[in-house]
Amino acid sequence: MRQVLADCRRLLSVRGDANSVAIASALVERHAALPQAQQAAFFDRLARDFSPDPKSVLQAAQAYADEPNAANLISLTQRAEPPRQELLRRINRSPGGTASIVAMRAALLERLPRHPELQALEADLQHLLSSWFSPSFLQMRKVDWNSPAQLLEQIIRHEAVHQIDGWDDLRRRLQPDRRCFAFFHHQLPDEPLIFVEVALLPEMAGAIAPLIDKKSPTQPPEAFKVAVVYSISNCQPGLRGVSLGNFLIKRVAEQLKLECPQLRTFCTLSPIPGLMPWLHKACDPAQSAGALSGIPQSAVERTKQALALLRDAAGSELQALGTQIGLATLPAAAHHALWRLAAQYLVHHTPHPGGDPVARFHLDNGARLERLNAQANLAASGLKQSAGLMANYRYDLATIEVCHDRFVQGRVAHSRALAALL
Repeated sequence: MRQVLADCRRLLSVRGDANSVAIASALVERHAALPQAQQAAFFDRLARDFSPDPKSVLQAAQAYADEPNAANLISLTQRAEPPRQELLRRINRSPGGTASIVAMRAALLERLPRHPELQALEADLQHLLSSWFSPSFLQMRKVDWNSPAQLLEQIIRHEAVHQIDGWDDLRRRLQPDRRCFAFFHHQLPDEPLIFVEVALLPEMAGAIAPLIDKKSPTQPPEAFKVAVVYSISNCQPGLRGVSLGNFLIKRVAEQLKLECPQLRTFCTLSPIPGLMPWLHKACDPAQSAGALSGIPQSAVERTKQALALLRDAAGSELQALGTQIGLATLPAAAHHALWRLAAQYLVHHTPHPGGDPVARFHLDNGARLERLNAQANLAASGLKQSAGLMANYRYDLATIEVCHDRFVQGRVAHSRALAALL
């Protein structure tokens, strides 16, 4: 640890500037060889020893307040920037430096919930990685059955939404009526950063099982009318929170429009991972007020009635919603209550902090909430997350900016079908 910290100070010194690549390479190797406990302690030292000097920042801030000119602003900016940011920039210049920093942030994110004092260090890492992994620096590649075996293995390993069951399953997902696209960075040329899987279909998909059935028939090209994004997987935990997926989806839509001009609709078939936790809170007298706080006053009474009806049919703990048999035996009125509650959750709760993460991703990306699909994912995860419900978000390239602006203002762009449920 002493040697690693000495390397850090040497790398930041004036003398270290001349041979910074060699020093940074040695630092990367020594840091990787540290035991896990010392790597964790290294974060503490970065946060404590490589932060700005408070007195110097205060002095520069006072000078800028007294005389707000360019020179004083530059001085304040330089003194307020943590020295560890320049340290990380110099590490990034070395061979393997980028990969080392991405791995470092992945380890930090695991530690962060128990050590909030590292939040400033995390903010520095996210700031730098967001610049280094700007979409203009990324290359989108199509992944197909002829791609290198190492890349195909990574697609299998990193699929995070709908598990790939071996090579036969992957082969079906790469047939002519399917597409897979991934982002790559020149510093990590053989490592996909994030990838999306797309199904080309005659109509908008309402269930996930047919899309991932490895025995399903292949659609002919003349049947391609709708492109459905059904999975987005981040391959690099160290890049969590760095905007990649939103740019990838838009590039995929543009690329598919060139490949298949007959495509009319670009949409997703997406999970609703926050629905069941929200329903449980809404049913709990101690938490219901908070859960319903985003619902307009005019709709609160209808929402409470739907909750009461659903509890009566599904049990006080909503246990019937967690099994296929339980869902199948629910009366039609209870299903309608579930759809109404899901619509209220997505349209009114999503814009607020703690809203559904998948919905927030697509809506902030400029998509429109198009449709709810009942019993669309009857796998254990789908039942646990959302009682089998899934949502379609529609990407209309002509209205993406309008929908994004609406969401920033706290409103969810949605279809008439969704409006009827509210």
